[in-house]
Formats: sequence, structure tokens, C-alpha cells
Amino acid sequence: MSAGAGTDLAPGTGERLVRQADDARERERMYAARKRVNQVALTLSLLAMAFGLFWLIWILWETARLGIGGLTWATLTQMTPPPNETGGLANAIYGSFLMVLLATFVGTPIGILAGIYLAEYDPRGWLGSLTRFVNDILLSAPSIVIGLFVYAVVVARFKSFSGWAGVIALALIVIPVVIRTTENMLMLVPSGLREAAYALGAPKWKVIMSITLRAARAGVVTGVLLAVARISGETAPLLFTALNNQFWTSSLGEPMASLPVTIFKFAMSPYENWQQLAWAGVFLITMAVLALNILARALTRNRI
Repeated sequence: MSAGAGTDLAPGTGERLVRQADDARERERMYAARKRVNQVALTLSLLAMAFGLFWLIWILWETARLGIGGLTWATLTQMTPPPNETGGLANAIYGSFLMVLLATFVGTPIGILAGIYLAEYDPRGWLGSLTRFVNDILLSAPSIVIGLFVYAVVVARFKSFSGWAGVIALALIVIPVVIRTTENMLMLVPSGLREAAYALGAPKWKVIMSITLRAARAGVVTGVLLAVARISGETAPLLFTALNNQFWTSSLGEPMASLPVTIFKFAMSPYENWQQLAWAGVFLITMAVLALNILARALTRNRI
């Protein structure tokens, strides 16, 4: 009886062991295939990263090499010069700083409030969907289109280029960037934080100000900085709005110089001193944006 039972069990056990060995070999084959695919994907990703870093480092190197050579005390204190004469970028630096500051001051509150509305009050309503659609159009619209719009609405109506027109054009570029980043960052905040605050009896505005917006602060600040970085180098909108001014002016009701427009004008010229000042302006914009990003990271680190 026992011998027959042993004879009956032996083939089943052998077949099971064979199947297990086949399954193990199949798993090893699939693992080896996945490992090869992973290695290929990782290699391609590293090559793509190296390709991007190569051009980025090259651009930064050329900007630093040519820009530092044009930086002198006169560059920061004197007005834009005529061809082949000494001068600086003081009026362009002041004009860019003033217009970017005012555009950020105007566009940031509007963008943050709109982002809060889309994420907290109307995430699926018709007005929220319409706002997102219009915001996506503004976000993808070429900056020259915004410049032409402000030219038709403001400059042509008042028959004068002005710094205020430049501020409006730059603010229209800031708003969609801040809206998108604010909404996305608020949507990433776990709903459990909101529910816990509501359970404690906190009103909605208090939950938004003290919980969700605070948790998304780093992302919102990053969005504002992205908007500042974008408008700091915009040339096309300012060509149709603020135009340019070779002399110092603090009145926003007149044409006003800016670094991007001055760089565009000087870089296209055949004069060596203008080209040198153009590289100095590029270096100043690059360093200003870099400093803003470093400052924001330092201020928001470990405070989220």
C-alpha cells in the first residue's frame, strides 16, 4: 500500500519541480530583459541630461566670460552711451527693476487669489473650467501677442509709449504663471489636513490661510519666481509698450529704458562698446534671477 502510494506521488512531485524550475528560469529571463531595458533607458536619460547640461554650462560660461569683462563701475552708474563712447546701463537697470517690481506687485496677488479660487472654491464648476481655459490660452500665448494687445488698448489710445504700458504687459505674463503654480501646489496638499482643520471648527478662509496655503508656500513662491524670471528677460512686450529711452527717467508716463530692450538694441549693433554692454546686461539679468532663486530656497527651507 505504501509502495503504491509512493509510486503515485513521485510523478506529480517531479512535474511540480520541473514546473517550478521552468517558472524560475522564466522569471530570470524576464528579470534580465527588464534589467537590459532599464539600463538602456537609464543610459539614454543620462545622455539627455548630459546633452542639456553641456549647452547650459556652455551658455553660462560664455555669459560669464563676456559679461564680466564688460562690468565696470561706469556700467552701473552711467547712462546708455552713443556709439563708440563710454557709458553704462544705469537707466536700463532702473527701468527694468521698476517695471518688473510693479508687474510682480500687481500680478502676484491676482494670480494667487485666482489659484486659491480654482483649487479651493470651484475645482469642477463651469466658471473654474472657463477660467482654466482662458488661463491656459494666456499661458501659451506668445509674449509679442500680449505686447500688441497692450499696444492697441493702452499705447494707441493714449498715443504714447510709457512705463505703465510695460507694467501692464508684464503683469499679464505674470498672472497665468502664478495661477497655474498656485492651483497645482494647493491641489497637492493632502485633503486630510483640510478635514482635520474643519473638524476643529476652523472656517474655510482660516483653513486656506493657515493650513493649505502655508503647506504649499514653497511651491507658490517658486511659481512667483518663475514668473519674475520670465518677465525679467522679456523683450517683445516692452518693444510695443515701454519702447526705450536713452536717458534717465523715473516717470512711468514716458518711454522707459529696460535691460532686455537695451540688450536687443546693443547686441544687433556693429559697435563694440554697445556689444560689450549687451553682454554685461545679459550677465546682470542672469545673476539677478539666480540670486532670487537662491534666496527663495533659503527662505522657504525647513519652513514648510
